[in-house]
Amino acid sequence: MNAAEQVSATVGFQPLCEALGLSRATAYRRRQPPPAVEPMPRPQPPLKLSAPERQTVVALLHSERFVDSSPHTIHATLLDEGSYHCSVRTMYRILDEEGELKERRNVLSHLHYTKPELLATGPNQLWSWDITKLKGPVKWTYFYLYVILDVFSRLVVGWMVASRESAALAKKLVAETYSKQGIVPGQISLHADRGSSMKSKALALLLSDLGVTKTHSRPHVSNDNPFSESQFKTLKYRPTFPERFGSLEDARAFCRVFFDWYNTEHRHSGIAFMTPADVHYGRTVQILQARSAALAAAFESHPNRFKGKPPAPITPPEAVWINPPATTGTEENMLVDLH
Repeated sequence: MNAAEQVSATVGFQPLCEALGLSRATAYRRRQPPPAVEPMPRPQPPLKLSAPERQTVVALLHSERFVDSSPHTIHATLLDEGSYHCSVRTMYRILDEEGELKERRNVLSHLHYTKPELLATGPNQLWSWDITKLKGPVKWTYFYLYVILDVFSRLVVGWMVASRESAALAKKLVAETYSKQGIVPGQISLHADRGSSMKSKALALLLSDLGVTKTHSRPHVSNDNPFSESQFKTLKYRPTFPERFGSLEDARAFCRVFFDWYNTEHRHSGIAFMTPADVHYGRTVQILQARSAALAAAFESHPNRFKGKPPAPITPPEAVWINPPATTGTEENMLVDLH
């Protein structure tokens, strides 16, 4: 006799059920569960396809003719040919049973592209380059502007306007810029998107000969090359940028003036409002000293305007990233404004 039966014999079964909050019927049912009943086999649908009929449908779905077609398309095509094997819903059910409802073809899986994480801690360590279109004199005519930008200083180290996009022209521009900047093998990385000129074999062989490391953006990811995109925006949002260029020489003349201004006069927010030439050619220390002296003099004359705290000039970043890794603490100081 178990404990429940002992209590039941002592106080009675009805008081025990009331104390537990159970009805007597429930208690009796739990003490004597009904015997297990074997489930009745599910009857086969009378209209179910026979095994040979099902195999015929599977063969049709797997055939070279219909392997890329949906059941609706297959069903309609067969009806047009005077043939009927089963309903569209049955075709879907057969595909589901075969584990092929989503994809029946042997397709190539997409490659996984690693996010480029590139760092520059000084000039001529990391270049970014791209090509943009400039509208020509009439509709559907364009000139092509090639620009190589130093990521750390934002200096445009090389540019060219041509009548076409060409791997040979890109190779020529890179070689001339490499020589002009006095780059040595192993010194620099060149980053670009995945355009045909950027990925050309001729350019890849040149970079290999020069000892330049090349990297590419991920497909369809525009912010993997943000510095070149930002520079193109600065160009095309200038008040003097024309709607169209009258000729190739017109485009070259405009770009010659623009890039001289951009490198030597434009004060870039991402480099503490210094010019790209100042940062690229190492004039930041003198500029910061002059700014500090001017702020110190202003503080000495009117300390109340600064609430008693000596002001300090903002400084350009010591490191610049393309796609910085996850940052914590002190690494946050390495992030820069791209505007």
